[in-house]
Amino acid sequence: MPGGRLTQQERQQIALGLADGLAYAEIARRLDRPTSTITREVIRNGGPTAYRADLAHRATERRTRRRRQTAPRAQPVPTQAHGRDAEAVCEYEETFTTLLMQQGLPKMMSRVLTCLFTADAGSLTASELVGHLQVSPASISKATTFLESQGLIRRERDERRRERYVVDNDVWYQSMIASARSHAQLAETARQGVRVLGSHTPAAIRLENIARFVDFVGESIIRAAEQAREILYTKTDATSGGTPTTPVPDRTSDPEP
Repeated sequence: MPGGRLTQQERQQIALGLADGLAYAEIARRLDRPTSTITREVIRNGGPTAYRADLAHRATERRTRRRRQTAPRAQPVPTQAHGRDAEAVCEYEETFTTLLMQQGLPKMMSRVLTCLFTADAGSLTASELVGHLQVSPASISKATTFLESQGLIRRERDERRRERYVVDNDVWYQSMIASARSHAQLAETARQGVRVLGSHTPAAIRLENIARFVDFVGESIIRAAEQAREILYTKTDATSGGTPTTPVPDRTSDPEP
């Protein structure tokens, strides 16, 4: 029954597949379901190591009852810009959100970041995020504060003095730099352990190797971020009169086939 709700039997098959070490895509193929459906189901219910079919099914039933009890009056589906398919856009947003959650970002933060990534303007106000995600202003405030602390978004005021949350090329660069700084902090902490444990002990040697590895990775991130910023974004801004557009790879120096 592709497209419908997962049945309890299907959830049992998911649990068996996880126990056998099958990838989400293989489980989805066996159930004739989209891979994103299986991924969301597992992530929402404890992840691959803690997923239980019976608990997942009861949790879904509880969520369904709560939605029915608190559901507001049906709102008209907003018209999508550029003739986009509203259902396809919604499905893509769920897929992107699930990917961010798999990479360790909390669910609400993932939803907010996905909204900003997929907004044509690259920015939204708090009220626009509340309306799109149908959550409380407090949830948006908590999510945006966290994302800003991680260098993933920034705040600015528009011509109406409203605070907007923005993602753009420079924010992504700053996020990479923040990631490199966290690597540097990890390396420094590892080296503190070397001094505490004694430089010639097995534990200290292990920590020194961690520090060297993390140093190398952090330095590589900084070099790559700076090169990407210079090559992709500067060139794009210059050719577009200062308005950021989608970077286009430079093919002028490629060898002839």
